[in-house]
Amino acid sequence: MSEGSGGGGPVVHGFPHLDAVRSAITALYRRLSPEGVRSYAASLSPAEAAFSDVDDLYPGAQRVAGALVRHLQLPQARVVVGFRRMEHAASVELTAGPEYFVELNDRFRTHRRDIGAALAHEITHVLLHRLGLELPGTRDNEILTDTVTAYLGAGWLLLDAFRQDAVSSQKLGYLTPEEFGYVLAKRAMVFDEDPSVWFTSPQAYTAYTRGRAQALRDLHRPPLTATGWAGRRRYAKDRRLARDRPGAGHDPSLPYAFESGPDGLRVSFSCPTCHQRVRVPVRGRTRARCGLCRTVLECDT
Repeated sequence: MSEGSGGGGPVVHGFPHLDAVRSAITALYRRLSPEGVRSYAASLSPAEAAFSDVDDLYPGAQRVAGALVRHLQLPQARVVVGFRRMEHAASVELTAGPEYFVELNDRFRTHRRDIGAALAHEITHVLLHRLGLELPGTRDNEILTDTVTAYLGAGWLLLDAFRQDAVSSQKLGYLTPEEFGYVLAKRAMVFDEDPSVWFTSPQAYTAYTRGRAQALRDLHRPPLTATGWAGRRRYAKDRRLARDRPGAGHDPSLPYAFESGPDGLRVSFSCPTCHQRVRVPVRGRTRARCGLCRTVLECDT
């Protein structure tokens, strides 16, 4: 698990990994199914992750690890937590189980409020290992882990660990703070929750609001009926060009693509919930259901 803290250089902001995050959400829905994702409707509570300076270090870390194991629905998994000097925030030894060994950076001995965040990422690695869900390459796999941690209700801890002042900064995980906010907002839209009430870090709250604004933009892209005037106008222009010039090249910057077939023109676009591609006929107002997450989409094609 990486960290951007103290001597780790400046914290990166914005949405540089957005495509990878969206692919990770799609992969999660494919592996768990919509019913499986909905079984994580309740987020990990702040009380379950609370760790005060008066708590005994090892029993406290084991308690939080146990809460995360239960939250992530890991059966018969015992997580043994240790501390040592290391470059990164934490690491996990992935074996066949039933015991898993997580090592945390020695600095967590005195920064106990963030032990839950570090454990959340590592124990999600255990979940993904058991599910057989991974992406090629270390970078994409770590982005998958951060995304799944947030989407399944434990990743608000990772965003809350982001703190910054005039002389220092701390961030856990591979996603930027705003990308964590984006994933948490996507989850909030599905489960109708407000994770911002759990943040103790003002910087985390700001990052969440920026991420939420980006997530809301996913709901206002053509051909969805919630699209604004400018988007509808551009969509109508592109639809006309697709009809007049079938087979013309697709502009990859657009959130939709037209394709001609024996039954007429069709448009494909990303589902705003799971980002699976959805294809519907171009025939005006219509209602479509995503084949992956089963979200019903109101469209004006």
